[in-house]
Amino acid sequence: MSGTSEGPGSAPDTTRPTVTQSNGAGRSASELRDYRAAWNAAHLAMALVDRQGLVVTANPSLAELLGTETLQLREQSAADLLDLASDARSFHAYLEVLAGRRARFRCTRRIKHPDGRSLWAEVTLTPVPDSGTVLLSVADTSDRRELQARLRHLQMHDPVTRLPNRTLFFERLTSALENSAYGHGRDGGTGRIGVCYLDLDGFKAVNDTLGHRVGDRLLTAVASRLARCADQYGYARAGGHLVARLGGDEFALLVEDSTGTEQLADLAQAVLTALQQPFDLGGQRLAVSASIGVVERPAAGTTATCLMQAADTTLYWAKADGKARWTLFDPERNAHRMTRQALSSTLRPAVERGEFNLEYQPLVDLEGGGVRGVEALVRWKHPQFGTLAPNRFISIAEEDGSIVQLGRWVLRTACRQARQWQIAHPGTPPIFVSVNVAVRQVWDSDLVADVAEILAETGLAPHLLQLELTESAVMGSAGRPLQALQALSDMGVHIAIDDFGTGYSNLAYLSRLPVSVLKLDGSFVRGFQDEAHANPADETIVEALVQLAHRLGLTVTAECVETSGQAARLRQIGCDTGQGWLYSRAVTPERIAAMIAVSPQRV
Repeated sequence: MSGTSEGPGSAPDTTRPTVTQSNGAGRSASELRDYRAAWNAAHLAMALVDRQGLVVTANPSLAELLGTETLQLREQSAADLLDLASDARSFHAYLEVLAGRRARFRCTRRIKHPDGRSLWAEVTLTPVPDSGTVLLSVADTSDRRELQARLRHLQMHDPVTRLPNRTLFFERLTSALENSAYGHGRDGGTGRIGVCYLDLDGFKAVNDTLGHRVGDRLLTAVASRLARCADQYGYARAGGHLVARLGGDEFALLVEDSTGTEQLADLAQAVLTALQQPFDLGGQRLAVSASIGVVERPAAGTTATCLMQAADTTLYWAKADGKARWTLFDPERNAHRMTRQALSSTLRPAVERGEFNLEYQPLVDLEGGGVRGVEALVRWKHPQFGTLAPNRFISIAEEDGSIVQLGRWVLRTACRQARQWQIAHPGTPPIFVSVNVAVRQVWDSDLVADVAEILAETGLAPHLLQLELTESAVMGSAGRPLQALQALSDMGVHIAIDDFGTGYSNLAYLSRLPVSVLKLDGSFVRGFQDEAHANPADETIVEALVQLAHRLGLTVTAECVETSGQAARLRQIGCDTGQGWLYSRAVTPERIAAMIAVSPQRV
């Protein structure tokens, strides 16, 4: 045997890759030297691993990466060196490559260097063809990962305030909710979550008057104070609560593992107190306030979207309630809002589907006791919420403009019904029908033309129609509304002021407006109890109003008449008609027809 060959007991040179024969063809000495030089000079850390996962040979780059000597790596477990067994899925894939059942495996691992620093490495294993070994390569990705981290930080943080932005806030919120839902929260966690969602009152004025540069400096100063509040009240969580700028002048404070609404209320109050202190921005002294919506609830069963919708709604309440305050989420108030939204979205189609009907409440002659007229009151037979009174939906109809369509339907239906009663009782003096009209009907439609068309269509005489407007609407009439009222009055239609005594009560208007009827608000009539409990002030006011109205040629209707004692006092004072539960609630057209049939004849 030549002395240059290794005997059976000789140890192989672990600094050199093992070269195998393929198809019986050997490698030349120069080729071996080239392979050896490339192996040793390669910057990529590499090793050959046998089917048992032990290092056969490694290059100097791997030894340097792991902080050891090349010879020390021989027969070491690759899985132990690179922490490949830290998760079951990766370790299973690694074993599959060693067994030849998988062509490639790649994973990322955090490696602890002997000098104490950590580095991130991308580990790849690939079987070597026609060999019993696997090529292991390890690429240091620490610099790339650090760059990615810096880029992510820039992407996830607001450039003005340096706070986490909306994206990071929702990522953190979603993670907190998921951890709670799957039981992955911190030991001793409460399983609850809270949010303080705020914006600055009047921030737009700062930008508009002082410029965006001052506005940005104010936002930065606000962010600093919010962070201090979070640190002060974040003792329950290491690192404090998350403070984020969601955009514009909107900020949020996320409280994971909250202890209840009291904790969130204390935090919100601390934020308000901190922001009320003036800001000195380079000689520019500013005072601002904030409105805060506070939501606190169990994290389980809550989504990020639902939580922030509740916070946004509560912030709106805080602003609507007067600003510079915090408001706690109220499920009952929110349910009312949701119901209102549901009604708003279905109101217009409901008119077309015929979901409305009218009931009528009698207006009775206080002297003779006969029915002189009726007030038409609309009801909505909602398929989900049941029968709804006007106070549940009229304001919505006024806001979205559907009051025009609904009001036209009410007017046509009431006039048609009044004409039917007239035809059905030819021997009885006809009763008038009173219909409520919103100011928006005057502005957004040609009310005069609508009334003329409906009267002509139904055959009802103009004097048998009375239109009721609220006192504030009539007293503030000018321009087009006043012209419309005058035209209707000239047509013969009666105009009544509803709830008189609760609004402007500007008596000077009465002589200049085309009004023929005053309907006294029920609050006056409630003071008319029996003789022992009567309110003298109410009686004096009502008596004066009745006398004034009569001198101006107006008739007076008292609303909310509930007792015979009230009716007697109103009759003594000279009030013309009464309306209330003493006589009847709002009833169907058939019940009114029966009342007309037995009503005393009017002179």
